Amino acid sequence: MNVTELAQRAKNASFVLATLPTEVKDTALRSVAQALRAHADEILQANALDLQAANAEVGAGRMKPSLYERLKLSSEKLETTVRGMEELLSLPDPVGLILEETELDEGLVLQKISCPIGVLGIIFEARPDVIPQICALAIKSGNAALLKGGKEALHTNTVLMETILNALGTLPGYPQGTFALLTSREESAQMLKEDAFVDLIIPRGGSALLAYVKANTRIPVLGHADGVCHMYISAMADATMACALAIDAKTQYPAACNALETLLINENWPVENQQKLLQTLTQHDVTLYGDERVAALTPVAGPVENWHTEYGEKKLSVKLVSNVREAISHINTYGSHHTDAIVTQDSQEAELFLNLVDSAGVYHNASTRFADGYRYGFGAEVGISTGKTHARGPVGLNGLTIYKYKLRGKGQKVADYVGPQAKPFTHKKRGGSK
Repeated sequence: MNVTELAQRAKNASFVLATLPTEVKDTALRSVAQALRAHADEILQANALDLQAANAEVGAGRMKPSLYERLKLSSEKLETTVRGMEELLSLPDPVGLILEETELDEGLVLQKISCPIGVLGIIFEARPDVIPQICALAIKSGNAALLKGGKEALHTNTVLMETILNALGTLPGYPQGTFALLTSREESAQMLKEDAFVDLIIPRGGSALLAYVKANTRIPVLGHADGVCHMYISAMADATMACALAIDAKTQYPAACNALETLLINENWPVENQQKLLQTLTQHDVTLYGDERVAALTPVAGPVENWHTEYGEKKLSVKLVSNVREAISHINTYGSHHTDAIVTQDSQEAELFLNLVDSAGVYHNASTRFADGYRYGFGAEVGISTGKTHARGPVGLNGLTIYKYKLRGKGQKVADYVGPQAKPFTHKKRGGSK
């Protein structure tokens, strides 16, 4: 099938998915989870082939090491993905919720009801675990999806999608065509033109990918361009905590979009604390960049060339600031509105930071690495949204739903509510529930 046929097939499937009972969707999740475990060896063997080819690309300088890291799919990572899928079973069905209910007049009731978005178009780079994560969320939220992964993960993506489709194909009542894997740039470009069938595009990659998608589609786009995450160390920060959180945020998984990229330190924090923090980072093989003031505290590799830099590896921009407001201004100017944290024992200062930093995630005394759908209890995520649309931050189940208005009446006419003898509206609010 060509992309248009796949998109139309997914659209037709989405109408069935929107009406599936929770029990059917949960059965589908269990079936897919069992299949992924049963075919784990096959999936990891496919990933090994992709890693072998990618290693040569890294050696030739054609692939960034951070992309190679995202490509890795270990048995532990696969099991974590499957467990996240199973956690969705315990979450409430996000479809069919009465979000709002208003009596416009006696016998005339307006309801705002949650419903699936429809067909998702996902374009992602490297990370093959995106496929089971997104398929799981789509199953629970009643959406269909076309997924286009990078060529560097072709073997892994193919086996993952085949495993998922085979598992769903055994379930009576589950529509065919719900998911499809696209493999070429031409198919990706064509998907962006399918605005008659695809309802939302979610790119998961760098700024170049997002810019390309936005410039080449009329379909709404949800996603984030960069992960330039900050941590501000207050003059009231506990030194031990600051060291632990900075190390976790920078080194636990440097290639992640929620990893620390810029460290802001209050210049009034004791110098010995500043030195201890920076030296601890260096001891963990982090390369530091900063001006002469930072260089006076610890050796640096050079000045920061661009404060809007997402390194994706063990490199870190460092800056001394005078107070929390300067830190907030820097973050709002150079950040990517992803995730930013403050380390302080001053609760009022923390609240100022949390309220004024314009990011999807703002943390107090916690690592930026917590910005993740699995860690938030969403089971998984389709990506991080830094825009101001219907969903922001890690996009889980609720982020894959939209709503419609249902009006139930008893023959009321608009003409009865206009003119000199117009009936008044009551506009009585009622509590929402499923």
